[in-house]
Amino acid sequence: MAASGLLLLPGAALLVLAAHFMRAQFWLLAILCGILIALLAVPRRWAALVVQVALIAGAIEWLRTLVGLISARMVTGAPFTRLAFILASVALLTWASALVFRAAKLRARYR
Repeated sequence: MAASGLLLLPGAALLVLAAHFMRAQFWLLAILCGILIALLAVPRRWAALVVQVALIAGAIEWLRTLVGLISARMVTGAPFTRLAFILASVALLTWASALVFRAAKLRARYR
């Protein structure tokens, strides 16, 4: 798979994270996610590291959101199993997208 194909997962994870921040009206964080998507085009080691740190922080944000929403649903007695599965999956995929940079093609691109 080409390096650009491997970057689809981090790009998609950042896009979903931007949508999450936009829904919460955290406009600066949503804009930052857009900048990070553009940063994927910069073939420098520091750019890859910045994106990786942001993706790990994004996974933590998804887990924080998961805990908050489950707590709210438990208080009201609403079902939360599907919510937990979806948000845990999104957190896992966001975290996994940071690992994409360990692939040989991306390590060569971001020397």
